[in-house]
Amino acid sequence: MKRIGVLFVCLGNICRSPLAEGAFRHLVSEKGIEDRFLIDSAATSSWHIDSAPDSRGQNAALLAGFDISSQRARKLRPDDFEIFHYILAMDRNNLSHMKSIDPEAPAKVELLLKYSDRGILEVPDPYYGDVEDFQATLDLVGSGAKGLLEAIEREHFS
Repeated sequence: MKRIGVLFVCLGNICRSPLAEGAFRHLVSEKGIEDRFLIDSAATSSWHIDSAPDSRGQNAALLAGFDISSQRARKLRPDDFEIFHYILAMDRNNLSHMKSIDPEAPAKVELLLKYSDRGILEVPDPYYGDVEDFQATLDLVGSGAKGLLEAIEREHFS
């Protein structure tokens, strides 16, 4: 069975997209369907390449029951548009940047919160915030991850 590729993207790949990746992995793991997915995250910038996720995000993830400490930041690559079926941006700036790299990409390149029930489309960057901002970010990306998984299950597994 071909695995479904899901890539989460933000500016630095140390705050929002690692939390989204972790939340999505956690949901997939709870359902026991890890073997059906290729899951990763990336940055549109190269500022934090090879860095671990922000410690505040790591703590938020641990409180939610999953560990993102082994993730490392990487930059979005042109071949990502061929490997991944779903490429989810955290905000419109990153979405625009991604679409400029490969406007004809076969992947679904869209905002993660399109799949959320929270009534907003962009995940605010918690980088200059505090622990509560990271908790709020995890809540948002978790909602998007849940809706995304439900949509993928409807489209690919029913």
